[in-house]
Amino acid sequence: MTALTLTVRGSARAELAPERATVRFTVSADGAERDAVLEAARTALARTTAALESHAAATTAASTTATAALEWSVDQLAVSAQRPWTNDGSQAPLVHRASAQGRAVVPGDGAAAAALVDALAADALVTIDGVEWSLTEATAARARADVRARAVADALEAAETLASAVGRPSIQVTALADPGMLDGGGSGGGPQPRFETAMAADMGGGFTLQPQPIVVEAAVDARFSAA
Repeated sequence: MTALTLTVRGSARAELAPERATVRFTVSADGAERDAVLEAARTALARTTAALESHAAATTAASTTATAALEWSVDQLAVSAQRPWTNDGSQAPLVHRASAQGRAVVPGDGAAAAALVDALAADALVTIDGVEWSLTEATAARARADVRARAVADALEAAETLASAVGRPSIQVTALADPGMLDGGGSGGGPQPRFETAMAADMGGGFTLQPQPIVVEAAVDARFSAA
């Protein structure tokens, strides 16, 4: 009996609770006098640094887990100047801007991020650019391995169902690849997972941050021979 070739696609997904929240922010000041703008930005940056240090100390003291320790960093101040255009087509006087971007990482339950956002946003010269939730590297690695294995198992189950339906119960895998690669239509090094990270929609102003689950997905194409 001629061997029957079966080509199927397997997939799997997992939803995991975020473990970390990264708060991104900008400290900036604008004005006509360069020195005054720079001084205002420096003062705001000092206030922000103090708030981050205070929040880090409070967060660490409130927990015995290593993931509760806050990580943060702030870029150096950058100064620029431009002449904005007015509605009548003329250029306004020179406007100077001093700004620095920063990020802080806190536990991903939402409460820690909300507290930090409130603390930072209380300063009129600080803008919250966004909050993104993610997994730790160890959890992400386990999730990748899990969805890859389950995608292969899903492909095997599909092949077994097809083979059984046509009276060919004995199957053997002959190829595994990323979607579209079995016929040379793609490139890659094996079934790769896809991550969807959760973003915050409401920040500051007393809002409660509700992180969405982190979605990890993987797909694999598989070819089997059914006797």
